[in-house]
Amino acid sequence: MIADFSGLRTKMVDGQVRTTDVTSIPLLDALLSVPREAFVPLAKKDLAYIDEDLEIAPGRFLMEPSPFARLVQLAAIRPGDFVLDVGAGTGYSSAVLSKLAGAVVALEQDAALAAKAQAVLAGLGYDTVAVVEGRLASGHAPEAPYDVIFFEGAVEQIPAALFDQLKDGGRLIAVEGVGNAAVARLHIKHKGVVSARRAFNAAVKPLPGFHTAPVFEF
Repeated sequence: MIADFSGLRTKMVDGQVRTTDVTSIPLLDALLSVPREAFVPLAKKDLAYIDEDLEIAPGRFLMEPSPFARLVQLAAIRPGDFVLDVGAGTGYSSAVLSKLAGAVVALEQDAALAAKAQAVLAGLGYDTVAVVEGRLASGHAPEAPYDVIFFEGAVEQIPAALFDQLKDGGRLIAVEGVGNAAVARLHIKHKGVVSARRAFNAAVKPLPGFHTAPVFEF
């Protein structure tokens, strides 16, 4: 039996996303148009629209639809914005972001995931997304500054290098912390100073490379 992915996409938006205070019409339209099933391993296509994080490689996950949508809404992306997607994985998040922004840099440090993202995004015609391979915690300075920096997973700390790559007036959106104690925050840069606002609790899978350095205590 062939899954009705279009129907599952609609159910995802109506049952998982709209019910968690996601009201942005452009974002809802983007979620309805991007084929999430194209960005997951073949054996997991039928699970593409479940309401939990979905493993796409060892230790790497496609974020659960609801927190993902809430984070994207928090970013308040405008049509002309230039976005850095940190931890793009197979490219699903970048595809959604590209529907809202002017252009997206999809940063991924796993070579196999970056290759998958490149192939899928190109095959589906997302020509405003550029996939680059590099260390997530370093960002991608050659194309900076960015209007929006979006983290596709939880981090324990945000390196200064990422804030340096944010344009004045830009927004950085990240889930900070571990497990159920993690919090989604919106960081805004104004005249070189970054301020943060707590948005909501969000338990999502972590991105590699953002661990807090252990502190020796007597």
